[in-house]
Amino acid sequence: MATSFFSNIATAAPDAILGITEAFRNDPEALKVNLGVGVYQDAEGRIPMLRSIQEAARQWISTEDTKTYLPIDGVAAFNAANQELIFGKDSSVIKEKRSAAIQTVGGSGALKLGIDFIRKFFPESSIYVSDPSWENHRVIFEATGIKVETYPYYDPKTSGLRSADMLETLRGLKPNTAVLLHACCHNPTGVDLDAKTWAEIATICAEKNLIPFIDCAYQGFAEGLEADAAPIRLFAEKGLTFLLANSFAKSFSMYRERVGGLSVVTGSQKEALAVLSQLKRLVRTIYSSPPSYGAQLVGIVLTNPELRALWVSELDEMRNRINEMRHLFVERLEETVPARDFSFIIRQRGMFSYSGLPTDVMKALRERYHVYGLDSGRICVAALNHKNVDYVCQSIANVLR
Repeated sequence: MATSFFSNIATAAPDAILGITEAFRNDPEALKVNLGVGVYQDAEGRIPMLRSIQEAARQWISTEDTKTYLPIDGVAAFNAANQELIFGKDSSVIKEKRSAAIQTVGGSGALKLGIDFIRKFFPESSIYVSDPSWENHRVIFEATGIKVETYPYYDPKTSGLRSADMLETLRGLKPNTAVLLHACCHNPTGVDLDAKTWAEIATICAEKNLIPFIDCAYQGFAEGLEADAAPIRLFAEKGLTFLLANSFAKSFSMYRERVGGLSVVTGSQKEALAVLSQLKRLVRTIYSSPPSYGAQLVGIVLTNPELRALWVSELDEMRNRINEMRHLFVERLEETVPARDFSFIIRQRGMFSYSGLPTDVMKALRERYHVYGLDSGRICVAALNHKNVDYVCQSIANVLR
């Protein structure tokens, strides 16, 4: 046989999160819990199909009359509805047409497209991400060749924020440095910025000419749709120009449909048109045009008053169940591990919690009790339910003894 071109290619290290899920699936133990995967699960441990989306699907299937390509920037109705959702219907950004909006292949696709844009037009820039951040942030960004640095964020001693250190670091950055910010439900810690800190960051970004890149993957999972968009609208109201990646995987429970968006807020309509043209050129080199189905459904829900009201109630239900399990988790831990304070978990928001459990404990939970979480101590609170929470807490107590 001829020599293979691929004989010297080494096996890549598994993705930390996907690797945990694969190990969970391959575990033959009947009693096992997966707290590593980042998806919402209902009280029965199922990933729900929202009623609003099911009705939108029926409507779309009955009206779809072509399978031709979408435009490069995607479904126009989806893009318009997405802009109103994140910026607000009366936003000056929308009225003045200052946002270049494009449908993307999920939130990850929005991050990829955004960093490619920054890399192309600000080639000397680096990007700062929180310490810690979602692991795929660094992976996506480094793949472009951009230098990725970190700014202080989480304090393991207090299970809170290093606000002063973070602000000091941001003040010291060079102009045109990009800064990745989590709009809400910080992944992986669940520890969010307060309104005062957001205002200070906006001021620093304006004064230091930094490039904010906001990741909004969980709108509606912290306090609600409007409250969770407040940091984004603050930046817009202060006249900042910035990039925003958002995802509908979680809020619509549509993980496999890969529905996301990238918005670039500019200084004028003329700038927005120029930016959009460049984003289209970048898309053309990657996937040419986005998929239709998921974005069509989201667009239908967001523009139909009855379906939108139903979706908001379903989103509220998901958020409330997560909060219920967060409180129950702490309550049960207080009973099983009374010598240790886990109350900080209640102050966290969103699907995830930085539990404070060290790597050796997380490994022991997997090996001895088949409870799967990340080595960092991050767990998905949305994966807890009344059937497994006692087992998880007792397992933690047994390992900590």
